[in-house]
Amino acid sequence: MQDLRRFYIDGQWVPAVGRPERTIVSPATEQPLGAVSLGTGADVEVAVAAARRAFETYSLSTREERLDLLQRLDDAYMARFEDIAQAISAEVGAPITLARGLQAQTGVIHIKTCTEILRSYRFFEDRGSTRIAREPVGVCGLITPWNWPINQICVKLIPALAAGCTVVLKPSEVTPACASILAEVMAAAGVPPGVFNLIHGDGPTVGEAIAAHPGIDMISFTGSTRAGIQVGRTAAGTVKRVALELGGKSPYLLLPDADVDAAVAACVDWIILNSGQSCSAPTRLLVPVQMMDRVTERAIALMSKAVIGDPADEATTMGPVVSKVQWDRVQRLIRSGIEQGANLALGGLGLPGGFKRGYFVRPTLFTGVCNDMLIAREEIFGPVLCVLPYSDEDEAVSIANDTNYGLAAYVASSDAERGRRIAARLRAGSVYFNGTGIDPLAPFGGYKQSGNGREWGVFGFEEYLETKAMLGLGVA
Repeated sequence: MQDLRRFYIDGQWVPAVGRPERTIVSPATEQPLGAVSLGTGADVEVAVAAARRAFETYSLSTREERLDLLQRLDDAYMARFEDIAQAISAEVGAPITLARGLQAQTGVIHIKTCTEILRSYRFFEDRGSTRIAREPVGVCGLITPWNWPINQICVKLIPALAAGCTVVLKPSEVTPACASILAEVMAAAGVPPGVFNLIHGDGPTVGEAIAAHPGIDMISFTGSTRAGIQVGRTAAGTVKRVALELGGKSPYLLLPDADVDAAVAACVDWIILNSGQSCSAPTRLLVPVQMMDRVTERAIALMSKAVIGDPADEATTMGPVVSKVQWDRVQRLIRSGIEQGANLALGGLGLPGGFKRGYFVRPTLFTGVCNDMLIAREEIFGPVLCVLPYSDEDEAVSIANDTNYGLAAYVASSDAERGRRIAARLRAGSVYFNGTGIDPLAPFGGYKQSGNGREWGVFGFEEYLETKAMLGLGVA
């Protein structure tokens, strides 16, 4: 594992000021993988000072200079691609095929997407004698989670660099190795000193210090709604820009005219993928009451096919959840579903058969779920699917929207026009139709307590720009 006792600040690897440490534990074996130094407010001070100095010059860099930097980043990232994938698999517990095929691949996607956007983006336009300019927002504090660590770093970091901002990054202390490799990628690509700075640490210490710091112009945070609320409160004291991508409890509306087998397969794939640890996973499957038996039978068959095992084994399709804390949370919520009267159709409490260690969870299916049950209200973040019946389209939409969250929603129907009509009624930032995958240029973000702001594509790029009006300086 990487040497995680140093931080990357001002173009150099430096020791942490306070040096408290946290043991990194393999979620598959429960054995130590190494230790990471946890930063303090003093480390944040040094990193912010470096970022502020670098912003004075980097913010004035040309489009061509930044395009050249992104190309060097692409090359340097690909040179370390396998190292990044292996680190994700070891730390998160993601199957190596997922770590290579999607988790690490998202870094490439964000670099190439931002290159495309930067190449043609109009940073100013003239309206008569007035020029409207878009300029880098400043020093950005990026606070990222553990479940898709490279995606959630790069979806913030790459557009920030492309826009001309400088960065102080605090990745999750649960998955620090892939972030440290990414810092080595930054160094290999020749990112100027101070433009990118990495501090390991926990939320209450380093995260709070970044959110509160007057030298930070913008905070972009991904994590739980509870933590996002705290970040927003802390950042409000210095009136900085705050972008939050938070939790979800996404509905999957299976309409009567849908291809049932395809729809259930798409939903189950999301539940098994990354052991259910995805904020936009469709964890509430809404089914016409007359189709419940067929859907339940199909879901059981598909979830039972998950190959649970060693993340390093290419035959594994589902690894463990990331930590003992997360395993305990999933178990608590499964227990609540049983106690509140949901029908446990598959899975349940405890380790899967044959496992004596590791944070593995049995793929779990609840039917007969009411939308007021805890398992239908809280984000479980594990391989747990709740099936809820509905009687008609209006009730399906009502159940779907009856949540504090609004990150994503899914619709399955043979009628695209019906799908559009339903999508227009759903209070969610993204609606996916008939198993459609991600679009790197489409905005991603939530309604309600799923957050504010948008990531991905030009919408994510513009989060890192300020708007300036220069009156009398336009070219009519």
